[in-house]
Amino acid sequence: MESGIYIVATPIGNLGDITLRAIETLKNADLIAAEDTRHTRRLLDALDIKNDLISLHEHNEYARSEMLVAEALGGKSIALVSDAGTPLISDPGSILVNRAREQSVSVIPIPGPSAVITAMSAAGLDSRRFVFEGFLPPKPKAREALLASYEAEVRTVVFYESPHRIEASLASFNSVLSGRRIVLARELTKTFETFLCGNASDLLEKMAEDPNQTKGEFVVLLEGAEVEVGVEIDAETDALLLALLDELPVKKAAALVAKLKGLKKNELYQRALLLQQQR
Repeated sequence: MESGIYIVATPIGNLGDITLRAIETLKNADLIAAEDTRHTRRLLDALDIKNDLISLHEHNEYARSEMLVAEALGGKSIALVSDAGTPLISDPGSILVNRAREQSVSVIPIPGPSAVITAMSAAGLDSRRFVFEGFLPPKPKAREALLASYEAEVRTVVFYESPHRIEASLASFNSVLSGRRIVLARELTKTFETFLCGNASDLLEKMAEDPNQTKGEFVVLLEGAEVEVGVEIDAETDALLLALLDELPVKKAAALVAKLKGLKKNELYQRALLLQQQR
């Protein structure tokens, strides 16, 4: 193996999902950097891989990144893994990758399992465009403020959530986005893999009926807002939107034009998305 940093995706549940390239990389790397070395050691034991492990997590990433980049500059190959799935997707690693690129160290992705893509592929929601938000805020006020910002979002929005907060988060969805369809993907690729669909109130009822549905790691998929057809927007408003879209995000551009023109923000947001697609 050439020297560099290898970003290695590992199974999110079913060990059979690991790729041949991932196995080969983990076997031949000079060093494996893992979010939790105990967790990764169990994976390596199952694959009969004896390589040395070192920890890299959110509390030591700065110091470890400097050391690992120095090792790569010295000719070594470093494999980075997270506890499950693709590293850097709501997991540590971005500091290491940035340090490596600053020092012209090769960064080589070894693709494989990802909870986001796995959930999207089987949820039955619009998968042509989606937004990944990561973990929801733990505090209700912050969580509800974030959810409110997606009220007019027409794309599917994907979140992660933990078992001890899933019911509280669904209560926030029920408070802010009560009518929107949600798909809960639970324990993906594992024995008790489950997909539940309905609005937040429906899902809370299902969990009350079967407490087992609160267990495991969750991907929460929020259906996009319905696109209103036939919104009448004049040419002057279109021109203003287009000009602002060159400088501002879609949501901010739409909100500003709505304020200037006395129009509804949701209508302008949908129009701005359409104009952006037609460019």
